[in-house]
Amino acid sequence: MRFSSPIRLVLYMSAVILLIVAGVYLALSVAGLTIFNWKFLIWFVLITFLFVFIFLRSVMRNYLTEKFKLIYKTIQNLKLTKEEKRNKSLDMSGDVLTTVEKEVQDWAESKRSEIEQLRKLEAYRREFLGNVTHELRTPLFNIQGYVSSLLTGGLNDPAVNRNYLEKTESNIDRMIDMIEELEVISRLESGEMQLDESHFDLFSLCKEVYHHLEDLAKTKNITLIFGADTNLGFFAYAEREKIRQVLVNLVTNSIKYGVDNGRTKISIYDMVENYLVEISDNGIGIEEKHLPRLFERFYRVDRSRSRAEGGTGLGLAIVKHIVEAHEQTVNVRSTQGLGSTFSFTVRKA
Repeated sequence: MRFSSPIRLVLYMSAVILLIVAGVYLALSVAGLTIFNWKFLIWFVLITFLFVFIFLRSVMRNYLTEKFKLIYKTIQNLKLTKEEKRNKSLDMSGDVLTTVEKEVQDWAESKRSEIEQLRKLEAYRREFLGNVTHELRTPLFNIQGYVSSLLTGGLNDPAVNRNYLEKTESNIDRMIDMIEELEVISRLESGEMQLDESHFDLFSLCKEVYHHLEDLAKTKNITLIFGADTNLGFFAYAEREKIRQVLVNLVTNSIKYGVDNGRTKISIYDMVENYLVEISDNGIGIEEKHLPRLFERFYRVDRSRSRAEGGTGLGLAIVKHIVEAHEQTVNVRSTQGLGSTFSFTVRKA
């Protein structure tokens, strides 16, 4: 027989003892050893039940309390840090059984959450390692092919040797860029990279990025424009070079995935404490299902097209980490076939 609580067990035991006592009294009455009296029996039963119940409840409570104190202290010691242990004494004055039950439930829930988080991290780690391997394999195989061709006679052929060496250099540069960007992300995540924040003109920085990317825009016939709300005098407080990297990555992506004779526009909006910077285009757009994962490392909407356009697949991940390192936010909205808008905030000077 199973009991949901100690009180029910005590009630059951008290009832059993009461029945035994009543049975003994009835047996003695039948045997003529005592005179049967209903009133005496009722009062005797009630007093005996109350006494037995209080006694057993006290014994049971003291026994279980001593047993569960050790469990309670163990759980508390596992949950508290050394500093918390020094500053917080364990409170054993209340209902220990109820407290222990709640502690165990909370502990089990936290462990369940930790296990679920570890599973997600394990899945993410496997996916990340798979992506790194996949991204490095392509340039490595290309380099191997070019070098093998040169060693088997191509080195002496002026028609191919310089071309193959240039392609080898291009693949090596791609691998170096990937490693450097992974290092940047790692340093941002670990907090090793300290921000060198200062005051600067955000509008001037946007113009600088546009001038830097003019040649790339011309190859795709993309027109670079500023939004109507953009004007001089937008002074921000952040690390200028990091914000420049954010703008370069976002504008470069907009150009690469834009349409012929399309446009890329930067708009700056004055908000209460921050500036909102938007990079919008009328390019190919992105399906809604891809938007939640767009800032993940190596995540590509269209792998074949992404590799054809170049890049490491880490640009948007770096954007996210830089913006969040400034305690700001980055967002994206897009409609397939109509274009995309990436936006991020920068603190005002």
